[in-house]
Amino acid sequence: MKTLTLHLPDSLDLDATEATMLLATRLYEQGKLSLGQAAEMAGYTKRTFMELLGSYGVSIFNLTEEELLSDVKNAGRRNS
Repeated sequence: MKTLTLHLPDSLDLDATEATMLLATRLYEQGKLSLGQAAEMAGYTKRTFMELLGSYGVSIFNLTEEELLSDVKNAGRRNS
């Protein structure tokens, strides 16, 4: 794993844990990290990371509207 050093303005009331979580959350949201990778980066278990995602406005279901509608359609076919 790489190490990154950031210089944040003093006016930004953010500690290293929060900054790391913000970065991990955004990288997960963009699909650049898997859930497990993002959780590891943030220093949490997958379960805890998943629980925290909601407070950052990120869904654990990283699907587009089209993908979600397709999944619902396919699920309906299997239950018929």
